[in-house]
Amino acid sequence: MRRVGIVALNTFREAVRDRVLYNLVFFALAMIAASILVGQISIGIEQMVIVNLGLSAISVIGLLIAVFIGVGLVSKEMEKRTLYALLAKPVRRWEFLLGKFGGLLLTLTVNTIAMAVGLFLALSIIKQSDEHPEAAVLVAVYFILLKLALVVSLALLFSCYTTPLLAILCTAGLYIAGLFVKEMRGFQSETMSRALQSFLHGLSYVLPNFENFDVMAAAAHARAIPRALIAQNTLYAALYCAVVLAAAAAIFTRRNLK
Repeated sequence: MRRVGIVALNTFREAVRDRVLYNLVFFALAMIAASILVGQISIGIEQMVIVNLGLSAISVIGLLIAVFIGVGLVSKEMEKRTLYALLAKPVRRWEFLLGKFGGLLLTLTVNTIAMAVGLFLALSIIKQSDEHPEAAVLVAVYFILLKLALVVSLALLFSCYTTPLLAILCTAGLYIAGLFVKEMRGFQSETMSRALQSFLHGLSYVLPNFENFDVMAAAAHARAIPRALIAQNTLYAALYCAVVLAAAAAIFTRRNLK
């Protein structure tokens, strides 16, 4: 695990030096600041507006970082020829992938915390109601991090055997499909064959269920998030990431890098 930690730390340092990250964080903080202005003209619902806009900004910015930087974790090292020198050392390929995953997840965690701090500051500025959404907002931010971990693992998987462009399209496609898992499970149509309906139903259990991580409405209305849901989402994200990373390691181990 020491080698994994070294790769993760180097990945984090490279990501921090990337100006795109700073621009994205600045953009997110600017959106949160704009939410304060919007809240001033939203009489009685300032808190709800700020929570919705703030969490949306955190989620969108995090997804951009996870997808566009995640798919380049492997291909970028290959283009710079640094991967070959690294693998020539006593570093296994699965350790390299796990380190890359951990490094980008650490970067996303730091950026998400920075944006969450901006959101809480905005809430403290316009605090005008007796509702206390802080706990629910904190859980919502945690769920966003879990969702981003899933996206990073998927981006890493696709980047192991395809081009960066296709990896971006596949990751984005799976993310969009994962937003409609519940609809796929309950979908029924007279014009669709039973075989196709059964296929969609089975596929819904394979796709990452991103709907479960969306508690923005509950956070905006300061409703408590059930502890059972927190535990369920944590376990689900951990298991799903483990399976995807295992598949990525198996593919990358067998890939001919020459």
